[in-house]
Amino acid sequence: MDSSNLLPVGRRVAYWRGRRKLSQQVFADRLGKSKSWVDKVERGVRSLDKMSILQDIAAVLRIDTAVLLGRDTRPADVTGRVEGVERVREALSTYDIAVGRSAARCQVLPADRLAREVTHAWITFQHARYPQVTAMIPELLAGAQRAHADEPGSGRSVLVEAYRVTASLLVKLGEAELAWLAADRAMATATGEPVLVATATVQLCQVLRVTGRARAALSTALAAAYRIAPADPDDAEVPELSLCGTLLVQAALAAARHGDDHTTADLIDEAAAMAARVGDGHDHHHTAFGPTTVDLARVAAALDLGNAGDAVAWHEKTTNRDGWRWLPAEHRAAHLLDAACAYLQAGDPTSAGRVMVEADRTAPAEVRQRPAARSVLAQVARDPHAPATIIQLAAALGVT
Repeated sequence: MDSSNLLPVGRRVAYWRGRRKLSQQVFADRLGKSKSWVDKVERGVRSLDKMSILQDIAAVLRIDTAVLLGRDTRPADVTGRVEGVERVREALSTYDIAVGRSAARCQVLPADRLAREVTHAWITFQHARYPQVTAMIPELLAGAQRAHADEPGSGRSVLVEAYRVTASLLVKLGEAELAWLAADRAMATATGEPVLVATATVQLCQVLRVTGRARAALSTALAAAYRIAPADPDDAEVPELSLCGTLLVQAALAAARHGDDHTTADLIDEAAAMAARVGDGHDHHHTAFGPTTVDLARVAAALDLGNAGDAVAWHEKTTNRDGWRWLPAEHRAAHLLDAACAYLQAGDPTSAGRVMVEADRTAPAEVRQRPAARSVLAQVARDPHAPATIIQLAAALGVT
């Protein structure tokens, strides 16, 4: 290990300047700075909190920017994530049960134990512990597939839930096509049970949207929602109301992605009416549906419709509620990425940096494991007034 990694950033500058045999004056000249400025940086009197300056220094010293920020901010190692996704891919590509191949290696778990394992995977996902969920998925799928083969009736819902959490995870990790396979498996397994089909449709619509199939997402979400919609909302059971409302939100987001502002508004308002009956603080069918989630969806919809000002206004209004704090960490951090985009579009990179820091504090994996977060982070880090924490994070993820 290079001993320079243990030094403060100013001392690392001095260390590498010495390694390159540059005097303070020559180094300052190449940077277009004064010798006094260099001396203050190296003594830690002056902080380096702008990405552009760090990049200039790294260029003169002929090192990577991450080296200046030390070992705790070295470029993120994605090997583990890639290997984990490959194991999930292998699990989804296995047809042992269908073709009658022996599955002796697969432990057959009791139905109640398997249900608890699936619930644990969902909870871990909602805490945004994506590496842990990735490690769980292969065995979970194998166990759920075996349970469904042995007992199709009791094992069906568990297998659907296993596919759902798999699809949700893969969307987060930027594996949209593989997520589509998991969502499709969930739909096929759920066929014949309207409520199970509706739960699987939530993930299918997410996949359809991220793969650019907004029209298909809209029509599919509406069909599933109205199939389970209660004839009289006053007599509806809250879990099904939550599920129907979630599908209407998915439909609204698809309409926004398609550029249909009127349909978006109508669907979100319809979902909001259902949310008012459900209330905040619930997680029926792993949807976290309630008034707060509906209004957070207004932020994402406004972004897709190009209304950054509206998106910012809804963000600032909604995140001040108690319901915001009751949402899963994954949901809150994902929303904060949307909020950062909204602030950037509104010309407020400082606020974008602030909410990115909050997202990283809320659920680090949401920022560090999601490829979609990299472009947002890069945009925020380019601003000359970006917080030092954002600069360090950008360097850690290799997006400088």
